[in-house]
Amino acid sequence: MQRRRNRRYGTAVQLREIMTSGVVTAEADSSAAELAQRMRDHNVGSVVIVEPDGLPIAMLTDRDLAMRVLADEADPDLPIGARVSRPLISGDPDMELEEAAALMVQHRVRRLPVVDEGELIGIVTLDDIAVRTGNLEVAQRMTQEVIEGALPQFFFHERG
Repeated sequence: MQRRRNRRYGTAVQLREIMTSGVVTAEADSSAAELAQRMRDHNVGSVVIVEPDGLPIAMLTDRDLAMRVLADEADPDLPIGARVSRPLISGDPDMELEEAAALMVQHRVRRLPVVDEGELIGIVTLDDIAVRTGNLEVAQRMTQEVIEGALPQFFFHERG
């Protein structure tokens, strides 16, 4: 079966082909301090929050730590559960890049966990898209669309 070529981004890549399979996870009762250290130790910008049985339910990003913990002067030793990004926006391993890109832009996310039948099997980031597809232009275009979606008042505000 031949996949059709992605017209918008010039690829026909499925998420399973570009995802990173080693995903850093934690449970919601972990503290912000623990998760910040875990992110540092693994050199990642996010942690997928999972239930005790491993079901992915939310995400904590470096931005969440800055905006919802540090900026709010929250206790970094309290459980992080209330300060995570919900709902979890995720992709399917058979999803093509164009569909995943549209989902990321629609929800203004830079990271997309890949879930197969309730099991977290990987994660795709804008960096993965650039590196693994070898197409920096694709990642730049997506980054611009994610930022424009997140900050429309900046891009569409009349400057005087």
